Amino acid sequence: MSGLFRRQLTDYVEYHRDPWNSLMHVFGILFLFLAAILPLSLVQVSAFGVDTSLAVILSLPVLVYWLLLDTALGIAILAAAIVLLSVGAMIVSSVSTMSMWSIFATLTVLGVGAQIVGHRVFERRQPSLVDNPSHLLLGPMFVMAKLFIALGFRHDLAAIIAPTPSTVSAS
Repeated sequence: MSGLFRRQLTDYVEYHRDPWNSLMHVFGILFLFLAAILPLSLVQVSAFGVDTSLAVILSLPVLVYWLLLDTALGIAILAAAIVLLSVGAMIVSSVSTMSMWSIFATLTVLGVGAQIVGHRVFERRQPSLVDNPSHLLLGPMFVMAKLFIALGFRHDLAAIIAPTPSTVSAS
């Protein structure tokens, strides 16, 4: 784990202590990522003899960033991104453009709604994104870190993400 990631995660965790908020983030992040890639999946690009979509090309920089922050989490996110990019491509190829935009709108509303509910109802504070826009890129790393911890991996991450005593006693 890079020092930068450790510092960013420590700050991010302060806004994400409630387990229900974390659960809302799982759904919100998945919905928002899928929503973001749907219109980009409509644009097909041929680069170096490989046919792909704009969704894949524009996802690469953030995937590289996540790999650099933490290799294991980055690889897991890469695997999840491949699945979601494939789902996005399947949706785009099997529905009309109007239906795709309807799915995009629905996923966006559900994703943003999950984030708002998570922060307002469960966390009772504003989203970390308001104070630190770079936290937009940390959400997927946080969710994957929580999954690794739940599976018994990455005790180094558990030390950062573990709930504070005040959070535990409030539950």
